[in-house]
Amino acid sequence: MAFGALPAQAWAQAQSEPPKDTVTPEAFLRGIYTPYPNQDFKGQPFWQVDRFFTPDLARVIEADMREAKRRGEVPRLDGDPFVDAQDWDIAKLAIMVKAEGPKAVGLVSFENQGKPTEIKLDLVRTGMGWRIADIKAPSGTLSELYKK
Repeated sequence: MAFGALPAQAWAQAQSEPPKDTVTPEAFLRGIYTPYPNQDFKGQPFWQVDRFFTPDLARVIEADMREAKRRGEVPRLDGDPFVDAQDWDIAKLAIMVKAEGPKAVGLVSFENQGKPTEIKLDLVRTGMGWRIADIKAPSGTLSELYKK
């Protein structure tokens, strides 16, 4: 395969997907959360911050990960931010979104290992599509985690 070439199946899929800026905030969140109830799902690669977070939040997360690695320590974000846990067994997943112009609020509820959990996600439409500006979970908010 030539450098930069896509396999035929991936190219066909990319051609059939709508441009990122036309994806709804609900579709963005469904893309993140739908795999979690699968027993063999290991979690989203949230360290690929540009895929999920606004540029400002992505920069802070990346900087913390780099600094933690340099010090040989665990980064501040040491669990999966989408489920607010290090381990999970997700059931009863529900996603609701309220959008107003370039902003939206997503409410994701589920049971994790039998415990009801609700996550609130502040979303913003960017040039790359919808991105997460903050996550508010039972353990706290992502923005507060990086203000410490």
